[in-house]
Amino acid sequence: MRATLIIKTIAALILLTLAGLIGYAYSGLYDVAASEPDNAAMRWLLVTVRDHSIDRRAAGIEVPPLTDPELVEEGFEHYHEMCVDCHLAPGVDSSEIRQGLNPQPPLLVNVIPHSSPARLFWVIKNGVKMSGMPAWGTSHSDQMIWAMVAFLEQLPNMTPAQYQAMEKKLAGEAGHDEDMPAKR
Repeated sequence: MRATLIIKTIAALILLTLAGLIGYAYSGLYDVAASEPDNAAMRWLLVTVRDHSIDRRAAGIEVPPLTDPELVEEGFEHYHEMCVDCHLAPGVDSSEIRQGLNPQPPLLVNVIPHSSPARLFWVIKNGVKMSGMPAWGTSHSDQMIWAMVAFLEQLPNMTPAQYQAMEKKLAGEAGHDEDMPAKR
């Protein structure tokens, strides 16, 4: 008798919780505007779900050697074309697009020392829902994504002058004028 009461109570609590969540979802009370930051509880929930999801999915990824300078240069090219506007570069403090994003994209120079290459690969390949981070695996091969990871591994120790030298080299290889303004 007591076990039945406990089971019924738990079932009722689950149904009430689900009804409350569904009611909240349909109420329109949650502000989805990118101009308004999430409250601390929602931010904690979203970050916790994201981090544990990524860690679980990246756990089995085998990391290839990432120190080949040509791989790093290829990764720089992709990063410079696709990532710098949101994640910035050494010596770049802001961008127009970054200012309007919520959540703010991480400054990768700060994230890389705390992220495994497998985790970086997974995020670049698969993206992150509702964050503005695209799934580059839909348009880029694993080799290209590993090249980006190879570059990212170098990013935390890169000076603005080193980044700018890579920009100039890339512009020169593309047949552009050396004095061409760098993408910022």
